[in-house]
Amino acid sequence: MAPPTDPVREGPPAAAPLSSSTGGLALRWDLTAAQIRSSAEELIARSKRTYDAVAALQREEVSCENTLQALANAETHYTGQRNLLDFPQHVSPCQAVRAASTEADKALSAFDVETSMRADVYQRLLWLQEKLGDDGGPLNSEAKRYLERLLKLGRRSGLHLPQETQQKIKEIKKRLSVLCIDFNKNLNEDTTFLPFSREELGGLPEDFLSSLEKTEDGRLKVTLKYPHYFPLMKKCHVPETRKRMEECFNSRCKEENSRILKELLELRAQKASLLGFPTHADFALEMTMAKDRKTVGHFLDDLAGQLAPLGERERAALLELKRAECEGRGLPFDGRLWAWDLRFYMNLLEETRFSVDQERLKEFFPLEAVTQGLLGLYQELLGLDFHLETGGEGAPTAWHPDVRLYSVRDAASGDALGHFYLDLHPREGKYGHAACFGLQPGCLLPDGRRQAALAAMVANFSKPTAQAPALLQHDEVETYFHEFGHVMHQLCSQVEFAMFSGTHVERDFVEAPSQMLENWVWEKEPLRRMSRHHRTGEVLPEVLMDQLIRSRQANAGLFNLRQIVLAKVDQALHTRPGADPAEEYARLCDEILCVPATPGTNMPASFGHLAGGYDAQYYGYLWSEVFSMDMFCTRFKQEGILNPKVGLDYRRDILRPGGSLDASEMLVHFLGREPKPDAFLASKGLKVDSNQAD
Repeated sequence: MAPPTDPVREGPPAAAPLSSSTGGLALRWDLTAAQIRSSAEELIARSKRTYDAVAALQREEVSCENTLQALANAETHYTGQRNLLDFPQHVSPCQAVRAASTEADKALSAFDVETSMRADVYQRLLWLQEKLGDDGGPLNSEAKRYLERLLKLGRRSGLHLPQETQQKIKEIKKRLSVLCIDFNKNLNEDTTFLPFSREELGGLPEDFLSSLEKTEDGRLKVTLKYPHYFPLMKKCHVPETRKRMEECFNSRCKEENSRILKELLELRAQKASLLGFPTHADFALEMTMAKDRKTVGHFLDDLAGQLAPLGERERAALLELKRAECEGRGLPFDGRLWAWDLRFYMNLLEETRFSVDQERLKEFFPLEAVTQGLLGLYQELLGLDFHLETGGEGAPTAWHPDVRLYSVRDAASGDALGHFYLDLHPREGKYGHAACFGLQPGCLLPDGRRQAALAAMVANFSKPTAQAPALLQHDEVETYFHEFGHVMHQLCSQVEFAMFSGTHVERDFVEAPSQMLENWVWEKEPLRRMSRHHRTGEVLPEVLMDQLIRSRQANAGLFNLRQIVLAKVDQALHTRPGADPAEEYARLCDEILCVPATPGTNMPASFGHLAGGYDAQYYGYLWSEVFSMDMFCTRFKQEGILNPKVGLDYRRDILRPGGSLDASEMLVHFLGREPKPDAFLASKGLKVDSNQAD
């Protein structure tokens, strides 16, 4: 998941220098709750002075330097400092710090709304545009784009509308920011666990069982965090246990987040209407590659229609597996697939049809070996050098002892590009998914020097146990490559303005650069480099590698139909006022996935993307994949998946521009032609006329 909608952060180790100087910005991870609160107040006051100074300019006084550049300089400073203050809510081990960071985020978000509604500043930008003329005068292409983007954002905030309307929009935007923060805070802070006996967890491996904490009466605690939920749903052969787990997982924060989601949807619809858009989806999609909901609807409907026969065949295969499983265990067979059956039988299908044993596979993917292989591959492919910062007097440190910090340089020139953090294990109160967070934009400073980029990857991979190191499932290895792809996007972009740094591209393109790099975990040479049996040191054997690669399309129909369900839920909630999230999800599960949602649950209430910047844009995961597969198959697959020339082209054409160019323009530069959907459809096991549009 990409920033800024990917939460991730954490807290300090004891007794060490806790600040790092990276390109002119001192980042400290030891701030107390009181310091976070006071720093937020100071940051707001400093930034407000810049906006007030711009707003005080007379028409004849406005210039590129005192208006456009002044705002850009303020944004560069504000962005990094803001991240320092709102990041700890996702990662700090201290609950008081997390709470203070959340409150700081709310205060800063309210200030963000205030600045976005500065009609006086908007007027000075209009004067500047008028003075420069249609060709942008002395501005280069990126500066011209920056001015155009600021004016576009001003119109999208209603600054061209009557003052009374502006005031209504401002109030709505402030409330929306608070609701989104609270929605995800509720999920992060959820500490629900279910106690089970060892018998109730039948089928789960011993290393998993031995890692669980125990209740006072000796039962095993299973939380709703990913490292517990997914292994249980895939391997536990006790249907009732899976059912209880699935019900609880999709009922997380149900009461409080259902209320928040209802209000979010109502306010988004109101704001869109005030701005002259028929629905919030129309508003959100204006800034994407797709542009409108008709295009999105056609894309999803067409893909669902093509996937339907594949999904039907896969459901039939899973049902046969369920019949055999029930007969073998003496359980009644009800002839139905339920939500709590899907992951179990999809995993069983991989084991039986493709001979893929995920438990055996993970023995070849200890976290340290995967990390070493991943870092080596990315360095070689993109022409980079990574260096682990090991600490010591005055050395940069992080917010928790588990976190590792790396510096990044261009291999050819030796120029410093920035730093990234790896925060890979779960903790109480930590962001519960996997995401990359941009902590400091790589852009130009006021004196013309380049500010180094800084990013953090946050994940929740299982911790080592007394019996074994941290071992990754293959899908976790894929997640690792995906999120680290976002990190590389942050570190490799070279832009002038913070607004365009890193992953600040169209929301329905932001996943493509990292999705493209997932392909390396399905190719033999990369698999050899990232695998090492945790006891013998043996790389993944050829026979296991072949089985794994053949299994890539296993369950592709059902997996992608579920993605379409989520994308359509997102579209429906943001186009039909009053639509009930739980009912909408249940309806689409029946119609598209043909597997019913569990009664009494409300999956959308725990769907963080709805409150994390993907509102009306979740389809972007599938949309982006069209481009990611085209890039991989057209260039890397044909010219060499480890070809450093192609890697450097990719870095130059896709990663380096950040958001300073339209995604469509970047794709043509890299592909040498307009993108096509053929490779994407083939990756799902589908065929299509090569002339068909995506």
